[in-house]
Amino acid sequence: MFTKTDMSFGVNEVLLASVLGSVVFSVFAAQPLVIVGVTGPITVFNYTVYDIITPRGTNYFAFMCWIGLWSLLMHWALAFTNACNGLKYVTRFSCDIFGFYVAFIYLQKGIQVLTRQWGISGEAAAYLSIMVSLLVLGFGYAGGVIGGSNLFQRHVRKFIEDYGTPLTIIFFTGFVHFGHMKDVDLATLPTSKAFFPTQDRGWFIHFWDIDVADIFIAIPFAVLLTILFYFDHNVSSLIAQGTEFPLRKPAGFHWDIFLLGLTTGVAGLLGIPFPNGLIPQAPFHTNALCVTRQVTDESESGAAKGHTARVVDHVVEQRVSNLAQGLLTLGTMTGPLLVVLNLIPRGVLAGLFFVMGVQALQANGIMLKLLYLARDKNLTPASDPLKRIQRQQAIWYFVALELIGFGATFAITQTIAAIGFPTIILLLVPVRTFLLPKYFTAEELSVLDAPTASPFTMESVGGNFGEEVEGADVAIPTGSERKHEEDEIVERGEASSKMTRRRASFRNETGGDNFEMQRLGSRNRGVSQRSTSRGGRS
Repeated sequence: MFTKTDMSFGVNEVLLASVLGSVVFSVFAAQPLVIVGVTGPITVFNYTVYDIITPRGTNYFAFMCWIGLWSLLMHWALAFTNACNGLKYVTRFSCDIFGFYVAFIYLQKGIQVLTRQWGISGEAAAYLSIMVSLLVLGFGYAGGVIGGSNLFQRHVRKFIEDYGTPLTIIFFTGFVHFGHMKDVDLATLPTSKAFFPTQDRGWFIHFWDIDVADIFIAIPFAVLLTILFYFDHNVSSLIAQGTEFPLRKPAGFHWDIFLLGLTTGVAGLLGIPFPNGLIPQAPFHTNALCVTRQVTDESESGAAKGHTARVVDHVVEQRVSNLAQGLLTLGTMTGPLLVVLNLIPRGVLAGLFFVMGVQALQANGIMLKLLYLARDKNLTPASDPLKRIQRQQAIWYFVALELIGFGATFAITQTIAAIGFPTIILLLVPVRTFLLPKYFTAEELSVLDAPTASPFTMESVGGNFGEEVEGADVAIPTGSERKHEEDEIVERGEASSKMTRRRASFRNETGGDNFEMQRLGSRNRGVSQRSTSRGGRS
């Protein structure tokens, strides 16, 4: 944004937007686990609006402010009309495509940072930036690999997993000053005066300094922004509350979209990028709060006998970590820390983009299916859910459709029509709901696709599409009821029951592929009780 908006948005604006989102959502949101900040898609939106509006002589900040104010009203209209009930139709199909797109945005921006170095600092600096970025990628990725391995003691392993990437950034910021590298003039992160905007202006935007016609021209832009945030933020929230996380506290999508409208309007008045839910940071945050335990397969026979697997016991659901990272982000706007940020070479930041992109791809459903298709079938475990599909061509067709959806979204963002990409993303939902069942059987879709979140999480928006229970009233246990039931299970010595062994064995054999695990895990946690009636709650 700094480059493509002629320095309209800089480091301070992005930091303040992150602080605004994290403080508001950590304190007031129904789901404070969602990390809120400035995303890749909103970056595309901001500089595309700049390219369209500034040639007309329109005040860019005033125009963006009106986009934020109109979008505030639209967000509130969505909240008041319970429009988030449409999330029941959102499955892994559209979430995986959008996550795949976000991952490639990270990779693309990292490459763009490196290619600019030829024009900024020269050939030597460009090649050094490429080398440093790849080293940051290697070390940052290795930290995640070590975190999921059996190397070192548990606390050391967890420390490397959680803090390996920031420590890598710190190390390579100093690394470029050793030997002959110190003679190379590397471009660094541009910063401005502490707590001041990048440009010579105040924090409050004079939104009245604009033609009346431009106020109404901002409406269609606000519609596109609202569509983007409706999908982007809610998908971030869904993935952060995914079926692999045994959450006990309920969601509140309508209230959260109301809060998002508020922060969008305030961000417009302050002249900062509009914050919303982050992918992959939001699910990373939930994953970091997971308390795990080792489970041993105690079956009498089978290849998995005696094998151990790490399973999630519970999630520490609280508001402190999100609030703390927001306040710490505010601290980076102080003079001394801005000086430190200014020392970070852009090549190191490109490596950080690569780390985020690769980590997002690693956990993406499209990538997992592509790896399955590329794997030696003779070495693929028989328990892999994708292997149960009789028509194996269905996997190729399904992945091809996902890649077409990604390609259309990514392609439009490379043109002046990039501002319309939220519409393509939203169209993925009806495609999955109404078209795919005509070409895939229910059994195939149950393996290839799955609900993003558990019925417990989706209760406030009417449950997951196609999972309504007929002939019985279904009770979704409250957090205390579920905790009591889990305690009873442990007391009865059923923690290592057949279902638990199946979960452990399945995770061990499939390397974490969670298609079937999601259903087994939700049943084992007691999230969806389909055989009893408790007071007629549905």
